[in-house]
Amino acid sequence: MYRIRRVPDDALSVNRAAIAQVQQILRDQFPGLEKSEAESLPERLRDPFDLRFTPILLVGENQRRRVLGFALLLHDPALHFGYLDFLASASGLTGRGIGGSLYERVREEAAALGCKAVLFECHPDDPTSGQSEPVRRQNAARLRFYETFGARPVTGTAYETPLTPGQPAPHLVVDTLGGGPIEARWARKAVRAILERKYAGVCSPEYVERVVASFRGPTISLRPPRYLKVQDTPRPSPVRWSIPLVVNELHQIHHVRDRGYVEAPVRIGRILAALEPSGLFRRLEPKEQPISVVEEVHDPRLVRYLRRASAEMEEGRTLYPYVFPIRNPDRLPRERSVLAGYFCIDTFTPIHRNSFPAAKAAVDCALTAAATVAEGERVAYALVRPPGHHAERRCFGGFCYFNNAAIAAHRLSSQGKVAILDLDYHHGNGQQDVFWERNDVFTVSIHGDPRFAYPYFAGFAEERGEGPGEGFNLNLPLPESVDGPEYRRALRRALEAVAAFAPAFLILALGLDPAKGDPTGTWSLSPDDFRRNGRLVGELGRPTVVVQEGGYRTRTLGANARAFFEGFTEGARTW
Repeated sequence: MYRIRRVPDDALSVNRAAIAQVQQILRDQFPGLEKSEAESLPERLRDPFDLRFTPILLVGENQRRRVLGFALLLHDPALHFGYLDFLASASGLTGRGIGGSLYERVREEAAALGCKAVLFECHPDDPTSGQSEPVRRQNAARLRFYETFGARPVTGTAYETPLTPGQPAPHLVVDTLGGGPIEARWARKAVRAILERKYAGVCSPEYVERVVASFRGPTISLRPPRYLKVQDTPRPSPVRWSIPLVVNELHQIHHVRDRGYVEAPVRIGRILAALEPSGLFRRLEPKEQPISVVEEVHDPRLVRYLRRASAEMEEGRTLYPYVFPIRNPDRLPRERSVLAGYFCIDTFTPIHRNSFPAAKAAVDCALTAAATVAEGERVAYALVRPPGHHAERRCFGGFCYFNNAAIAAHRLSSQGKVAILDLDYHHGNGQQDVFWERNDVFTVSIHGDPRFAYPYFAGFAEERGEGPGEGFNLNLPLPESVDGPEYRRALRRALEAVAAFAPAFLILALGLDPAKGDPTGTWSLSPDDFRRNGRLVGELGRPTVVVQEGGYRTRTLGANARAFFEGFTEGARTW
């Protein structure tokens, strides 16, 4: 068993290991290759502008993270084509179907990027090419393989003109991805891009002009099928990623039936009902974590209190804080209802028998999603309740008990810088408090101005962090009435700040309460706005852990969540 995944760069240790194995395959399978081709691969992934192609590295790896094969596709977003630079299996693994799976994925990626065609080179299979018979048979096998996808060599051009007399030149093979004929005018631009960028310093300007000019006529001609019958190869549908979806199944036990309590179990059901038919997700079981991971972020006294208070509550009873002492914090009272005020910031976040186990299970989901992203997934979604972004280091509130996003960010920070982008209608005061004096986690929040929106005491623009963390907290408070275009202006500003921070990971605290009609908000975002927002976040190009926060208009929760992720996958196809 093996899976194919995209390796965007070498920022993560798991990706560095995969790239090192790809480099070794290059050395083993292409002994005549210039040393710089393999050595420069990490730099090319980090900075694609040298050749003006966007490199897309796909690796097939088994459960032990051994790379069995890889494909390197160079994408030209202006001319809308892909150039398949390499497709190779590890030594001793040719003929195992790995190459076929990789090429199918290449075609899916190219189609999803809107490519007109995938171009690549194959050495000739003609008996007159002057190659030895074993080599010719290998070339014939490759061309026969590609022919099964409808990919065939171009004919009637000077592309096969050898650079050195007597040395065979490769065919230019074109895979139209099931589309119609390729215009010669477009082909001339694509061929020029290949010769001038891929072979810069090898092909003289005169050679380039001669080859480009040979693509004449309204359309190019492909060699008739030589090995198979003519078949119409359908253009593949845009690639459908399989996003790990980690659901807090214990969320249902956290059910406060009091009038007006909107953070209800139906929220998760409505989101799942919209997401599961989309084909974008695969369910992943959460892995239980020790309580010590919570205490790395939250004061152990808070953790102990929530655990004990939940366990001591009678079945069916609910405890609301109502006394909030501001003096003698070290002299804690015994009465539970009074003691609650030492740890809570409001009067509407109750404790009942299942508060602690449900909140701990949400943490497990967030950390499971974070682990999958640390292992190479582009995005994972922790669909949890209770939410977490109002829980600070020493206190809970706003329906939140433990800060799921902050705990995931803290865990990932051991592997690189982390940015938390909070898109909930309400300020992410929890993350701001936890990372207030840290510069390895950049916290950004777009929210209703605290002059009128909860939590009222935090979220002002001048709050920027303190000590080592000064400048690493960004608040973007917005007015009471906000539409989609105004929101996106703030989102672009937030994403520019995140990009400047250059994190290895992005934690997205996804609130759906900016939606029109949400009972806790005043803004008017539509499903189309959420799709556009998702696309902008996806275009950021960072491994992303999405953690569910608010959103309480159950009629539109599912549609807005699905729209966001559809937009995210559209944006993320560029990286």
